[in-house]
Amino acid sequence: MKKLKIGDNVKIILGDDKGKMGIIKSLLHKKGKAIVDGINIKIKHIKPSKNKAGNIVKFYAALDISNMMLSNQNCIVSRVGFIICDGKKFRICKKTKNLILSSEK
Repeated sequence: MKKLKIGDNVKIILGDDKGKMGIIKSLLHKKGKAIVDGINIKIKHIKPSKNKAGNIVKFYAALDISNMMLSNQNCIVSRVGFIICDGKKFRICKKTKNLILSSEK
């Protein structure tokens, strides 16, 4: 699915973080997952060894793309469609038919 891009605002629609909003940090297209800033934070306890002390590490776990929905400026939550103009493909909000501007660099 290539409806979501890095830098898009998304709303989580399923899971423990349901209702929260965040920005996509990275995408894993082959697995169909994305890492969202501030959402799905996990904690890992690292056991102490001879040379290193024990530690607690926080990291972002990937969420399935099907559990998030694109959040647009005009609509709070929208489904994504595509339109082709002048040989270029653009994303549109299916509800309002407005173009979705990409914040990706």
